[in-house]
Amino acid sequence: MRCVPRAAVTLLLAVTPAAAQSVAGPALQLADLQQAAIASDPRMRELQLLASQSSLRQENLSKQWYPAVSLESLIQYQSDAPTTPLVTPDGKPFFSAPRDNYDFYGRIEQRLWDPAVSAQTAVEQAQLAEQQARVRTAVFALRQQVNDAFFAAATLQQRFTVVAATITELAGRLQEMNARVQAGTALPADAAAIEATLLQRQQEADELRASVQGALGRLATIVGRPIPVDGVPSIPDLAAQFAAVRGEVRQVRMRPEYEQFAKTRERIARQEQTTGAQSQPKVTAFGRVGFGRPTLDFIQNEWQAYGVGGLRLQWNAWNWGSTGREKEAQALQSDITAAEEDAFTKSVSASLDGDLSTIDHLTRALETDQRIIDLRAEVERTARVRLQEGVLTSSDYLARDTELLQARIAQATHQVELAQARARVLTTIGVEVR
Repeated sequence: MRCVPRAAVTLLLAVTPAAAQSVAGPALQLADLQQAAIASDPRMRELQLLASQSSLRQENLSKQWYPAVSLESLIQYQSDAPTTPLVTPDGKPFFSAPRDNYDFYGRIEQRLWDPAVSAQTAVEQAQLAEQQARVRTAVFALRQQVNDAFFAAATLQQRFTVVAATITELAGRLQEMNARVQAGTALPADAAAIEATLLQRQQEADELRASVQGALGRLATIVGRPIPVDGVPSIPDLAAQFAAVRGEVRQVRMRPEYEQFAKTRERIARQEQTTGAQSQPKVTAFGRVGFGRPTLDFIQNEWQAYGVGGLRLQWNAWNWGSTGREKEAQALQSDITAAEEDAFTKSVSASLDGDLSTIDHLTRALETDQRIIDLRAEVERTARVRLQEGVLTSSDYLARDTELLQARIAQATHQVELAQARARVLTTIGVEVR
């Protein structure tokens, strides 16, 4: 009888520990990664930029209460000008106004009463709150992206851990079988079957390790910071946090979209107030000083300085119903916002239906998984004993070992999927994962 060459066995035993060793790098926490992704998103800078932009606009609005000063000039020629009916003895008009006019003057105006200015300031503040809420809504989507990438890496990591443990067990079986082959109590084909399966498991482990590193690379891109290639996604225990909100998931309104809807309605309300204020009376004080020819006394066609001052009342008392129609249009916009909010709530509820069903299914599956593993482990132990006694072939034993491996992978996958489903529900309703 011929056993597996000693050099090949030595190589397998040297490679096996490295392949079977679980990644022992730093633990990766889902909550930390979500916060890192949000903090690194370039759109977060928009919050401060929008605030600065709004501050400039509000300052401009406040300056409308300051005096407005302007410099103007006018040079014109008229095709006709008034003349007095009185004539001189030679038949010429006693007075004729000049047809050319020259005027250089400065104006100053001071608002005394204008409700529209205060209303416009309130609109600007409401627009800022709405724009910032829109940014937070857009950035919030990163949480789900982090969830997907994190749990994809976690699933691969869990499978790698299970396969690595199986590699260690198979390495022990191969050593035992080689010893039996040398003792003449087993055939080389039995050792060859175990070796082939061990090599397949090592290939699976290498593939899973590469997939884990690729998934961590994608996760690093999303969160905006490097992640060690040996990092280990730590599966969060969300059972207690999920149980605390399970009964009221459909009533929770913590998503930033709801804040955005509220800010939109507030902005529309402020615009309605502005529309009404624009039709109210406005009082302005004004003054004008200038130098020209002719001036206020146009009879004397001479260069003179002059001044004018007074109060101006402006009131658009009748605009053919424009104000009412504009307010009605804004009320319709508020109804549109309410319809969008209802549609969003409906989509969230539909998403929750599927996730809650998945959570219930996975909870039941995990209860069964452990029983399946216990049974498969008992079958594997019996098969191992029979293999050692020489009454069972390596192929039959490897079939039992594969069944146990599949059961462990199924349990590990279900554990990750359950945590992912709970995290997805918490994210869907706007609750931060802790």
